[in-house]
Amino acid sequence: MRDKLAKTLFFKGSKNKKIIVLVADISPDGKMSEFQKKYPERFLNIGVAEQSMIGMSAGLAMNGFRPFVYTISTFALYRPFEMIRTDLCYQKLPVCVIGMGAGTIYASLGATHLTQEDISIARSVPNLQIISPCDPFELKQAINFCADKSKNPTYLRIGKKGEKNFNFKESEIWKFGKLRKIVKGIDICILTYGPIIEKAFEIREYLKKQDITSEIYSCHTLKPFDEQRLKNIFKKFSKVIIIEDHSEIGGLASIVKTNAYEARYQGSIASFSLKDEFIKCYSSQKDLQERHGLSTKQIIKKIKKIFINE
Repeated sequence: MRDKLAKTLFFKGSKNKKIIVLVADISPDGKMSEFQKKYPERFLNIGVAEQSMIGMSAGLAMNGFRPFVYTISTFALYRPFEMIRTDLCYQKLPVCVIGMGAGTIYASLGATHLTQEDISIARSVPNLQIISPCDPFELKQAINFCADKSKNPTYLRIGKKGEKNFNFKESEIWKFGKLRKIVKGIDICILTYGPIIEKAFEIREYLKKQDITSEIYSCHTLKPFDEQRLKNIFKKFSKVIIIEDHSEIGGLASIVKTNAYEARYQGSIASFSLKDEFIKCYSSQKDLQERHGLSTKQIIKKIKKIFINE
């Protein structure tokens, strides 16, 4: 996703002189490096001063610019949180805060580099939009929206590198604030967002062997959430699966279950999220997710117990 981010910002920046990129202690490479070389007056590396970066972006936005601030997700949201809340959200400024390597991606560096509760925190802040694209294709659409149409501050939660696209002929177009159907199915609905969508397709393949078809949705816009589409999903499916690389508190599982209660949904929901604890596992993302019960094998085992009765 980093490459797609850099390429999209370079392209948008070449068309719109109001776009400014601010980074915090990240060495630019690829197209981001080209942006820095071609538009040095619109590329600022603030260093390890994330609070100042947010304050500067607020001032630029108040003067008509379209700032994109970018760094590792923990330092993009947590360290300058007060400035995001007061400088950006209180004044409702169209700044895009990009958190790279979100969720458990930086597992090897421990909890200081994990954002397992960022969506929960960001959802509670007035005026702050939240977008978490599932692949580079959706990321490009999100950047275009933030550059051209957004009127609010946005927390853009992205992966790191190597993510493949999950965009097919049958997939719906991307729209801000709308759940996006990726593939069609009849028996079970899978709701997810971010790069962990890869697991949704692994689950789908397993269910297919059991003659069970799954419909997969990318819930890329977590705030504002598409509650009307969710109600339609409740009417269509009696079985819903939620998969997310985020805490069980305040994320997609919380959103869906709250809406299910209010809609008096009579079906079954199986949710797979991160546990509400800091697990000291300084290893790979795969290992850490397994400790949280998020491996594909663990998810399938629970689905079999709940939905297939094996």
